Amino acid sequence: MQVVTLTKLHFAILLHESRIFCCVPEKLAEQAIAKPVIALWGHSQVNDKTRVRNISDLAKIAGVSPGTVSRALSDTGLISQKTRDRIKALAREHDFRPNIMARNLRIQKTGAIGVVIPLGHETGQHISDPFFITMLGLLADALTEKGYDLVLSRVIPTDEDWLNRFVDSGRVDGTIVIGQSDQAAVLDKVASRYRPLVVWGGHSAGQVHCSVGSDNRLGGELAAAHLIKRGCERLAFFGDPNALEFELRLQGCRDAMDAAGLSGEITVFPAHLMAEAAHPDITKFLGSAAERPQGIIAASDVIAMTTLRVLAEFGLSVPDDVKVIGYDGLELTEHTFPRLSTVRQDLTGGANNLVDMLLRRIAGEDTASVILQPELVERNST
Repeated sequence: MQVVTLTKLHFAILLHESRIFCCVPEKLAEQAIAKPVIALWGHSQVNDKTRVRNISDLAKIAGVSPGTVSRALSDTGLISQKTRDRIKALAREHDFRPNIMARNLRIQKTGAIGVVIPLGHETGQHISDPFFITMLGLLADALTEKGYDLVLSRVIPTDEDWLNRFVDSGRVDGTIVIGQSDQAAVLDKVASRYRPLVVWGGHSAGQVHCSVGSDNRLGGELAAAHLIKRGCERLAFFGDPNALEFELRLQGCRDAMDAAGLSGEITVFPAHLMAEAAHPDITKFLGSAAERPQGIIAASDVIAMTTLRVLAEFGLSVPDDVKVIGYDGLELTEHTFPRLSTVRQDLTGGANNLVDMLLRRIAGEDTASVILQPELVERNST
Protein backbone atom coordinates (compact mmCIF):
# COMPACT_ATOMS: atom_id res chain seq x y z
CA MET A 1 0.00 0.00 0.00
CA GLN A 2 1.30 3.46 -0.94
CA VAL A 3 0.54 6.77 0.81
CA VAL A 4 0.21 10.03 -1.09
CA THR A 5 0.07 12.96 1.36
CA LEU A 6 -1.96 16.08 0.68
CA THR A 7 0.10 18.41 2.88
CA LYS A 8 -2.12 21.49 2.87
CA LEU A 9 -5.22 19.49 3.75
CA HIS A 10 -3.46 17.13 6.21
CA PHE A 11 -5.14 14.19 4.52
CA ALA A 12 -3.64 11.23 2.74
CA ILE A 13 -4.80 9.00 -0.10
CA LEU A 14 -4.09 5.30 0.32
CA LEU A 15 -3.21 3.62 -2.95
CA HIS A 16 -3.30 -0.13 -3.51
CA GLU A 17 -2.14 -1.60 -6.80
CA SER A 18 -2.25 1.91 -8.36
CA ARG A 19 -5.93 2.35 -7.43
CA ILE A 20 -7.31 4.81 -4.91
CA PHE A 21 -8.34 2.81 -1.87
CA CYS A 22 -9.61 5.59 0.41
CA CYS A 23 -8.91 9.07 1.72
CA VAL A 24 -8.08 9.34 5.43
CA PRO A 25 -6.48 11.77 7.90
CA GLU A 26 -2.70 11.81 7.51
CA LYS A 27 -1.93 10.33 10.96
CA LEU A 28 -4.31 7.46 10.38
CA ALA A 29 -2.62 6.75 7.06
CA GLU A 30 0.71 6.34 8.85
CA GLN A 31 -0.91 3.81 11.21
CA ALA A 32 -2.35 1.94 8.23
CA ILE A 33 1.15 1.55 6.76
CA ALA A 34 2.63 0.48 10.07
CA LYS A 35 -0.15 -1.91 11.11
CA PRO A 36 -2.26 -2.78 8.08
CA VAL A 37 -4.02 -5.62 9.88
CA ILE A 38 -5.73 -3.28 12.36
CA ALA A 39 -6.16 -0.32 9.97
CA LEU A 40 -9.78 0.78 9.83
CA TRP A 41 -9.71 0.87 6.06
CA GLY A 42 -6.79 -1.48 5.58
CA HIS A 43 -6.76 -3.91 2.69
CA SER A 44 -6.19 -6.97 4.89
CA GLN A 45 -9.39 -6.36 6.90
CA VAL A 46 -11.51 -6.24 3.75
CA ASN A 47 -10.24 -9.66 2.81
CA ASP A 48 -10.79 -11.09 6.31
CA LYS A 49 -14.56 -11.53 5.72
CA THR A 50 -15.77 -12.88 2.42
CA ARG A 51 -18.54 -10.71 1.07
CA VAL A 52 -21.76 -12.66 0.68
CA ARG A 53 -23.89 -11.34 -2.17
CA ASN A 54 -26.39 -14.15 -2.60
CA ILE A 55 -27.53 -17.55 -1.39
CA SER A 56 -24.92 -19.33 -3.52
CA ASP A 57 -22.09 -17.43 -1.79
CA LEU A 58 -23.45 -18.37 1.63
CA ALA A 59 -23.88 -21.98 0.52
CA LYS A 60 -20.18 -22.18 -0.42
CA ILE A 61 -19.15 -20.92 3.00
CA ALA A 62 -21.54 -23.30 4.76
CA GLY A 63 -20.55 -26.24 2.58
CA VAL A 64 -24.13 -27.04 1.63
CA SER A 65 -26.34 -26.61 -1.41
CA PRO A 66 -28.13 -23.30 -2.19
CA GLY A 67 -31.43 -25.13 -1.70
CA THR A 68 -30.46 -26.07 1.85
CA VAL A 69 -29.60 -22.43 2.60
CA SER A 70 -32.91 -21.29 1.15
CA ARG A 71 -34.87 -23.78 3.26
CA ALA A 72 -32.93 -22.83 6.39
CA LEU A 73 -33.50 -19.10 6.00
CA SER A 74 -37.18 -19.46 5.13
CA ASP A 75 -37.81 -22.07 7.88
CA THR A 76 -39.18 -24.56 5.39
CA GLY A 77 -38.13 -28.01 4.25
CA LEU A 78 -36.72 -31.06 6.00
CA ILE A 79 -33.32 -30.09 7.37
CA SER A 80 -31.94 -30.60 10.87
CA GLN A 81 -32.25 -27.87 13.46
CA LYS A 82 -28.48 -27.92 13.90
CA THR A 83 -27.90 -27.19 10.20
CA ARG A 84 -30.63 -24.53 10.21
CA ASP A 85 -29.10 -22.76 13.21
CA ARG A 86 -25.59 -22.91 11.74
CA ILE A 87 -26.68 -21.38 8.42
CA LYS A 88 -28.63 -18.64 10.19
CA ALA A 89 -25.60 -17.86 12.33
CA LEU A 90 -23.42 -17.58 9.21
CA ALA A 91 -26.00 -15.30 7.60
CA ARG A 92 -25.92 -13.02 10.65
CA GLU A 93 -22.13 -13.08 10.74
CA HIS A 94 -21.95 -11.96 7.11
CA ASP A 95 -24.86 -9.55 7.45
CA PHE A 96 -26.73 -11.40 4.71
CA ARG A 97 -30.44 -11.07 4.13
CA PRO A 98 -32.17 -12.98 1.34
CA ASN A 99 -33.90 -11.01 -1.39
CA ILE A 100 -37.54 -11.64 -0.53
CA MET A 101 -38.81 -10.07 -3.75
CA ALA A 102 -36.64 -12.34 -5.88
CA ARG A 103 -37.77 -15.36 -3.87
CA ASN A 104 -41.42 -14.42 -4.30
CA LEU A 105 -40.97 -14.01 -8.03
CA ARG A 106 -39.37 -17.42 -8.22
CA ILE A 107 -42.13 -19.21 -6.30
CA GLN A 108 -44.85 -16.99 -7.82
CA LYS A 109 -45.96 -15.61 -4.44
CA THR A 110 -46.16 -12.00 -3.28
CA GLY A 111 -46.36 -12.50 0.47
CA ALA A 112 -49.23 -9.99 0.55
CA ILE A 113 -52.99 -10.18 1.04
CA GLY A 114 -55.29 -7.59 -0.49
CA VAL A 115 -57.98 -6.02 1.67
CA VAL A 116 -60.57 -4.21 -0.43
CA ILE A 117 -63.34 -1.89 0.79
CA PRO A 118 -65.96 -1.35 -1.95
CA LEU A 119 -68.16 1.71 -1.50
CA GLY A 120 -70.93 1.19 -4.02
CA HIS A 121 -73.89 2.37 -1.96
CA GLU A 122 -72.01 4.94 0.14
CA THR A 123 -69.29 6.56 -1.96
CA GLY A 124 -68.41 9.22 0.59
CA GLN A 125 -67.54 6.81 3.40
CA HIS A 126 -63.96 6.98 4.67
CA ILE A 127 -61.53 4.29 5.77
CA SER A 128 -61.30 6.23 9.05
CA ASP A 129 -64.84 4.99 9.82
CA PRO A 130 -64.65 3.35 13.29
CA PHE A 131 -65.91 0.01 11.97
CA PHE A 132 -63.32 -0.11 9.18
CA ILE A 133 -60.51 0.94 11.52
CA THR A 134 -61.45 -1.79 13.99
CA MET A 135 -61.68 -4.50 11.34
CA LEU A 136 -58.48 -3.41 9.57
CA GLY A 137 -56.56 -3.51 12.85
CA LEU A 138 -57.79 -7.02 13.60
CA LEU A 139 -56.99 -8.22 10.07
CA ALA A 140 -53.52 -6.66 10.15
CA ASP A 141 -52.75 -8.45 13.42
CA ALA A 142 -54.00 -11.79 12.11
CA LEU A 143 -52.16 -11.50 8.77
CA THR A 144 -48.90 -10.38 10.39
CA GLU A 145 -48.96 -13.43 12.66
CA LYS A 146 -49.17 -15.56 9.51
CA GLY A 147 -46.25 -13.73 7.87
CA TYR A 148 -48.26 -11.71 5.33
CA ASP A 149 -48.30 -8.03 4.47
CA LEU A 150 -51.58 -6.19 3.91
CA VAL A 151 -52.34 -4.25 0.73
CA LEU A 152 -55.30 -1.92 1.29
CA SER A 153 -57.57 -0.59 -1.44
CA ARG A 154 -60.65 1.62 -1.11
CA VAL A 155 -62.75 1.25 -4.26
CA ILE A 156 -65.67 3.26 -5.59
CA PRO A 157 -67.05 0.88 -8.26
CA THR A 158 -67.62 2.50 -11.63
CA ASP A 159 -68.03 -0.70 -13.64
CA GLU A 160 -68.32 -4.45 -13.10
CA ASP A 161 -64.60 -5.15 -13.60
CA TRP A 162 -63.18 -3.30 -10.57
CA LEU A 163 -62.58 -6.51 -8.62
CA ASN A 164 -61.26 -8.40 -11.66
CA ARG A 165 -58.62 -5.70 -12.12
CA PHE A 166 -57.53 -5.97 -8.50
CA VAL A 167 -57.29 -9.77 -8.22
CA ASP A 168 -55.54 -10.02 -11.62
CA SER A 169 -52.96 -7.32 -10.80
CA GLY A 170 -50.43 -9.84 -9.48
CA ARG A 171 -49.89 -7.77 -6.34
CA VAL A 172 -51.49 -10.17 -3.86
CA ASP A 173 -51.85 -13.89 -3.14
CA GLY A 174 -55.49 -13.57 -2.09
CA THR A 175 -58.18 -11.00 -1.35
CA ILE A 176 -60.41 -10.13 1.58
CA VAL A 177 -63.34 -7.82 0.85
CA ILE A 178 -64.83 -5.88 3.76
CA GLY A 179 -68.55 -5.45 3.12
CA GLN A 180 -70.59 -6.44 0.10
CA SER A 181 -72.07 -2.95 -0.29
CA ASP A 182 -74.33 -3.28 -3.36
CA GLN A 183 -71.75 -5.40 -5.18
CA ALA A 184 -72.93 -8.95 -4.36
CA ALA A 185 -73.33 -9.84 -8.06
CA VAL A 186 -69.76 -8.71 -8.83
CA LEU A 187 -68.43 -10.73 -5.90
CA ASP A 188 -70.26 -13.84 -7.12
CA LYS A 189 -68.93 -13.41 -10.65
CA VAL A 190 -65.29 -13.12 -9.55
CA ALA A 191 -65.61 -15.90 -6.96
CA SER A 192 -66.78 -18.30 -9.65
CA ARG A 193 -63.31 -18.27 -11.23
CA TYR A 194 -61.00 -16.89 -8.47
CA ARG A 195 -60.72 -19.18 -5.45
CA PRO A 196 -58.68 -17.09 -2.92
CA LEU A 197 -61.48 -14.62 -2.16
CA VAL A 198 -63.31 -14.24 1.16
CA VAL A 199 -65.82 -11.53 2.03
CA TRP A 200 -66.94 -9.99 5.31
CA GLY A 201 -70.68 -9.52 5.13
CA GLY A 202 -74.08 -11.09 5.06
CA HIS A 203 -75.03 -14.48 3.70
CA SER A 204 -77.93 -15.12 1.37
CA ALA A 205 -79.21 -18.32 -0.17
CA GLY A 206 -77.48 -19.26 -3.41
CA GLN A 207 -74.55 -16.87 -3.14
CA VAL A 208 -71.33 -18.01 -4.82
CA HIS A 209 -68.73 -16.06 -2.85
CA CYS A 210 -67.51 -17.32 0.50
CA SER A 211 -68.51 -14.97 3.32
CA VAL A 212 -67.88 -14.49 7.02
CA GLY A 213 -70.23 -12.35 9.10
CA SER A 214 -72.81 -12.24 11.81
CA ASP A 215 -76.33 -13.56 11.41
CA ASN A 216 -77.63 -10.15 10.38
CA ARG A 217 -81.26 -11.18 10.23
CA LEU A 218 -81.11 -12.59 13.75
CA GLY A 219 -79.29 -9.46 14.90
CA GLY A 220 -82.03 -7.23 13.52
CA GLU A 221 -84.63 -9.40 15.21
CA LEU A 222 -82.81 -9.17 18.55
CA ALA A 223 -82.66 -5.38 18.31
CA ALA A 224 -86.33 -4.90 17.40
CA ALA A 225 -87.59 -7.49 19.91
CA HIS A 226 -85.65 -5.68 22.65
CA LEU A 227 -87.31 -2.35 21.82
CA ILE A 228 -90.75 -4.00 21.61
CA LYS A 229 -90.14 -5.55 25.03
CA ARG A 230 -89.39 -2.04 26.30
CA GLY A 231 -92.82 -0.88 25.15
CA CYS A 232 -92.05 0.48 21.66
CA GLU A 233 -94.67 -0.04 18.95
CA ARG A 234 -93.69 2.64 16.43
CA LEU A 235 -90.27 1.55 15.17
CA ALA A 236 -87.88 3.12 12.67
CA PHE A 237 -84.91 1.58 10.93
CA PHE A 238 -82.06 3.98 10.11
CA GLY A 239 -79.89 2.57 7.31
CA ASP A 240 -79.80 1.95 3.57
CA PRO A 241 -81.21 -1.52 2.78
CA ASN A 242 -79.44 -1.51 -0.60
CA ALA A 243 -76.49 -2.98 1.32
CA LEU A 244 -77.03 -6.71 1.86
CA GLU A 245 -76.15 -6.68 5.57
CA PHE A 246 -78.58 -3.82 6.24
CA GLU A 247 -81.31 -5.48 4.20
CA LEU A 248 -80.98 -8.61 6.34
CA ARG A 249 -81.10 -6.56 9.55
CA LEU A 250 -84.26 -4.86 8.35
CA GLN A 251 -85.83 -8.24 7.58
CA GLY A 252 -85.02 -9.30 11.14
CA CYS A 253 -86.77 -6.22 12.51
CA ARG A 254 -89.87 -7.13 10.54
CA ASP A 255 -89.66 -10.71 11.85
CA ALA A 256 -89.73 -9.38 15.42
CA MET A 257 -92.72 -7.14 14.68
CA ASP A 258 -94.62 -10.05 13.11
CA ALA A 259 -93.81 -12.27 16.09
CA ALA A 260 -95.10 -9.57 18.46
CA GLY A 261 -98.29 -9.14 16.43
CA LEU A 262 -97.59 -5.49 15.57
CA SER A 263 -99.63 -4.53 12.52
CA GLY A 264 -97.86 -1.30 11.64
CA GLU A 265 -95.03 -1.14 9.11
CA ILE A 266 -91.56 -0.17 10.31
CA THR A 267 -90.43 3.23 9.03
CA VAL A 268 -87.27 2.97 6.93
CA PHE A 269 -84.98 5.98 6.69
CA PRO A 270 -81.83 5.41 4.52
CA ALA A 271 -79.43 7.29 6.79
CA HIS A 272 -75.86 7.85 5.61
CA LEU A 273 -73.06 5.95 7.30
CA MET A 274 -70.85 9.03 7.74
CA ALA A 275 -71.76 11.13 10.77
CA GLU A 276 -71.21 14.43 8.94
CA ALA A 277 -73.70 13.44 6.23
CA ALA A 278 -76.12 11.58 8.50
CA HIS A 279 -76.55 14.39 11.02
CA PRO A 280 -78.41 16.93 8.83
CA ASP A 281 -80.55 14.21 7.24
CA ILE A 282 -81.58 12.68 10.57
CA THR A 283 -82.27 16.17 11.91
CA LYS A 284 -84.56 16.90 8.97
CA PHE A 285 -86.30 13.52 9.22
CA LEU A 286 -87.02 13.72 12.96
CA GLY A 287 -87.96 17.37 12.72
CA SER A 288 -90.55 16.78 10.03
CA ALA A 289 -91.96 13.40 11.09
CA ALA A 290 -95.70 13.58 11.70
CA GLU A 291 -95.35 10.97 14.40
CA ARG A 292 -92.02 10.47 16.12
CA PRO A 293 -90.83 6.85 16.42
CA GLN A 294 -90.73 5.39 19.90
CA GLY A 295 -87.75 3.20 19.11
CA ILE A 296 -84.97 3.49 16.53
CA ILE A 297 -82.88 0.57 15.28
CA ALA A 298 -79.74 1.96 13.67
CA ALA A 299 -77.99 -0.17 11.06
CA SER A 300 -74.61 0.75 12.57
CA ASP A 301 -73.22 2.15 15.80
CA VAL A 302 -72.06 5.30 14.00
CA ILE A 303 -75.62 6.00 12.80
CA ALA A 304 -76.88 5.33 16.33
CA MET A 305 -74.38 7.73 17.91
CA THR A 306 -75.34 10.43 15.40
CA THR A 307 -79.01 9.83 16.29
CA LEU A 308 -78.25 10.32 20.00
CA ARG A 309 -76.70 13.69 19.16
CA VAL A 310 -79.69 14.83 17.09
CA LEU A 311 -82.18 13.78 19.78
CA ALA A 312 -80.19 15.72 22.39
CA GLU A 313 -80.25 18.79 20.15
CA PHE A 314 -84.07 18.49 19.99
CA GLY A 315 -84.16 18.37 23.77
CA LEU A 316 -85.50 14.83 23.76
CA SER A 317 -84.56 12.35 26.47
CA VAL A 318 -83.06 8.96 25.64
CA PRO A 319 -84.46 6.50 26.59
CA ASP A 320 -87.53 8.22 28.09
CA ASP A 321 -88.77 9.93 24.90
CA VAL A 322 -87.06 7.74 22.29
CA LYS A 323 -85.10 4.52 22.64
CA VAL A 324 -82.08 3.90 20.39
CA ILE A 325 -80.09 0.75 19.66
CA GLY A 326 -77.08 0.38 17.36
CA TYR A 327 -75.38 -2.49 15.56
CA ASP A 328 -71.70 -3.59 15.55
CA GLY A 329 -70.64 -3.47 19.19
CA LEU A 330 -67.79 -0.98 18.73
CA GLU A 331 -65.81 0.03 21.80
CA LEU A 332 -66.91 3.65 21.26
CA THR A 333 -70.44 2.74 22.35
CA GLU A 334 -69.18 2.35 25.91
CA HIS A 335 -68.44 6.08 26.02
CA THR A 336 -71.61 7.70 24.64
CA PHE A 337 -74.15 9.47 26.82
CA PRO A 338 -76.28 7.66 27.51
CA ARG A 339 -74.28 4.49 26.97
CA LEU A 340 -75.52 2.91 23.76
CA SER A 341 -77.33 -0.40 23.58
CA THR A 342 -76.14 -2.36 20.55
CA VAL A 343 -76.00 -5.71 18.80
CA ARG A 344 -72.42 -6.88 19.03
CA GLN A 345 -70.71 -8.68 16.17
CA ASP A 346 -67.75 -10.93 16.97
CA LEU A 347 -65.26 -8.88 14.95
CA THR A 348 -62.19 -10.61 16.39
CA GLY A 349 -63.58 -14.03 15.53
CA GLY A 350 -64.64 -12.69 12.16
CA ALA A 351 -61.15 -11.41 11.30
CA ASN A 352 -59.55 -14.68 12.37
CA ASN A 353 -62.03 -16.68 10.30
CA LEU A 354 -61.45 -14.45 7.26
CA VAL A 355 -57.68 -15.00 7.40
CA ASP A 356 -57.90 -18.71 8.19
CA MET A 357 -60.37 -19.43 5.39
CA LEU A 358 -58.47 -17.33 2.88
CA LEU A 359 -55.21 -19.18 3.57
CA ARG A 360 -57.01 -22.48 3.20
CA ARG A 361 -58.44 -21.35 -0.12
CA ILE A 362 -54.97 -20.22 -1.27
CA ALA A 363 -53.84 -23.77 -0.46
CA GLY A 364 -56.55 -25.12 -2.78
CA GLU A 365 -59.38 -25.94 -0.35
CA ASP A 366 -63.04 -25.08 -0.79
CA THR A 367 -64.54 -23.46 2.29
CA ALA A 368 -68.15 -22.85 3.26
CA SER A 369 -69.40 -19.51 4.53
CA VAL A 370 -69.31 -18.88 8.28
CA ILE A 371 -72.23 -17.24 10.10
CA LEU A 372 -71.39 -15.92 13.57
CA GLN A 373 -73.96 -15.41 16.31
CA PRO A 374 -74.70 -11.78 17.27
CA GLU A 375 -75.13 -10.71 20.88
CA LEU A 376 -77.60 -8.21 22.34
CA VAL A 377 -75.87 -5.68 24.63
CA GLU A 378 -78.37 -3.80 26.79
CA ARG A 379 -77.28 -0.38 28.07
CA ASN A 380 -78.82 2.95 29.05
CA SER A 381 -80.11 4.10 25.63
CA THR A 382 -82.98 1.58 25.76
